[in-house]
Amino acid sequence: MLIFFSSPPFYTQYVHLPPVGISTPPIILNNPKFYPFFKDALGAIDGTHINCSASAEMRQAARDRKGGVTQNCLAICGFDLIFYYIFSGWDGSAADSTMFYDARMTDLHIPADKYYLADAGFPICDALLIPKRGVRYHLAEWGWAQQWCGLFYSVSL
Repeated sequence: MLIFFSSPPFYTQYVHLPPVGISTPPIILNNPKFYPFFKDALGAIDGTHINCSASAEMRQAARDRKGGVTQNCLAICGFDLIFYYIFSGWDGSAADSTMFYDARMTDLHIPADKYYLADAGFPICDALLIPKRGVRYHLAEWGWAQQWCGLFYSVSL
């Protein structure tokens, strides 16, 4: 399935980076907690592990940090909950920052004045906004997680 979703004709027809002149998404524009702070954010980027069946000689390289045999895939999702980019085929032992570097060298173009939200596993650069180390950002720790999540899902549906 991974090869099917990351190869032509499916990938070339259905997966596209957002257009260069894209405007600020309504979920950010209409919320004073997000706008103007995230007005240039295009979406979120993260790596995800997908279980795989590696050959005996490739199995050790495909082991992730939890011991599973996986492939690590880099994915970009917009605020409209649509996948815009998938970079697949890396062994489970590959770090997100390594995959991001390879994707940038291969075909991931990010406009100079835009950025993606990422987690602490990514490098510090002008194309990503990553959290500051040592600061807790999880919604559940702020007490209004249920209210925000309910608002987000009601707006996006």
